[in-house]
Amino acid sequence: MCSWAISGVWMLCLLAGQVESLWDEVLPIEVRELPEDLRRIDALLSDPGLLAPIAAHWRAEADASGRSAAGHGRPTIAMETYVRLMVVRQRSQWGYETLVREVSDSLHLRRFCLIAIDRRVPDESTVRKLTRRLGAETVNEITRLVIAKAQRETRFVGRAVRVDSTVIEADIRYPSDAMLALAGTRALARAGARLAGIVKTATGRVRDRSRSVGRTVRAISRTLARRTGEAKAQVMELNERAGAQIARSAREARKLAGQARRAARGRGARAKLRAAAKLEALAGRCEKVAEQISRRARGLKITDRLVSLSDPDARPIRKGKLGKMTEFGYVAQIAEITPNTRRGARGFVLPAATAPGNPAENTLLPETMTELDRLGIRPRELVGDGGFMPGPTSEAIPPGTRLFLSGRHQPGSRRTRKRQARYRTGCEGRISHLKRRYGLRRSRLKGHDGQQTHTGWAILTYNLDTYHHYA
Repeated sequence: MCSWAISGVWMLCLLAGQVESLWDEVLPIEVRELPEDLRRIDALLSDPGLLAPIAAHWRAEADASGRSAAGHGRPTIAMETYVRLMVVRQRSQWGYETLVREVSDSLHLRRFCLIAIDRRVPDESTVRKLTRRLGAETVNEITRLVIAKAQRETRFVGRAVRVDSTVIEADIRYPSDAMLALAGTRALARAGARLAGIVKTATGRVRDRSRSVGRTVRAISRTLARRTGEAKAQVMELNERAGAQIARSAREARKLAGQARRAARGRGARAKLRAAAKLEALAGRCEKVAEQISRRARGLKITDRLVSLSDPDARPIRKGKLGKMTEFGYVAQIAEITPNTRRGARGFVLPAATAPGNPAENTLLPETMTELDRLGIRPRELVGDGGFMPGPTSEAIPPGTRLFLSGRHQPGSRRTRKRQARYRTGCEGRISHLKRRYGLRRSRLKGHDGQQTHTGWAILTYNLDTYHHYA
């Protein structure tokens, strides 16, 4: 069953068709039946109401662009199949190519994803592009529907909330000034050559200085290996040399982009303008790298440090961990709603609150409280760690909710404080569970929007697994 059809061709489908075929009759019954965990999720995802946010997204996109995806472009996969493919991906933590290969080889996964045995599994690029296009808000809305369904149709009642923040690592290597300069000169040369190939009349070019900067990087490695008192001064001098090289490449890229904009006339003008905009954006990041190197050499403070050219929204974050003094990525506030505060309590996780940089707990808390209001949940207790400030936290939480912050003086009996402290500690275990089992440790999508989308799918998949505990 599909939602839209144009000239007899289904361009955009919400629900998948019949998965059974004549070939299934020759298969053993054990193969045709899903494993218990997949069977539970399959029963939950069979509710067509959970696909309403996806339909709303396509309608909003059509209203914004004036052209509906239902009647333009190539036919795509059913959204029901897409959601199930993404759930399998988060539960197994596979990449897109591995996901397609494994689903294609597994009769159980084919049946779960509603792909008939005689049909091809969608290409990995289809799944990957749909993930970016649908974005984080659509996934978060499905998560809200799952929690609301649990409140409405199961015995789940949210009485307690535990909140804590964690770092979602960006998918980047450990940054250094010289390595950023090397990556920048290489990327500028590659993008400049691509733009020069489009604009035939361009006289400027971006010289590839990656070999020169590469020699500087190797010289830094040799200097650090000596471990002498003069090594630090020599490394700073070499970093300044790399910064000067990337600054020159950025100036050449700006000049070439300006020529491309002036030459953008007639046929192919849009392609030239797009390529010029990409080159200018990359040049801006490289100029920031050069500025960071210069400020470090002069002993000046660097604010809003850039740690990756491919993921410019990632930031260095210090949480005081002994094993990882500095992490690179994003901060997300995780809130779990549970029916009680007993040992081993398992509940539903709200869509994560997040913001660029390294926001404080109380900066993200209003967004978390908004999620509670959307779901109509008024918890009796809310617990957090010492990172929350008592005054602003008490003002943000709903009236009548008891607040417990570990490490701060709290009213109540000793037995109550021990129970609340034990319950709060469980939030650390839940975050660890999300990272180990559902891929929350590292975002495989670039940028802040990509991190929100990746985090949203991890939380949704966890909630789908949690639903059967209360069904």
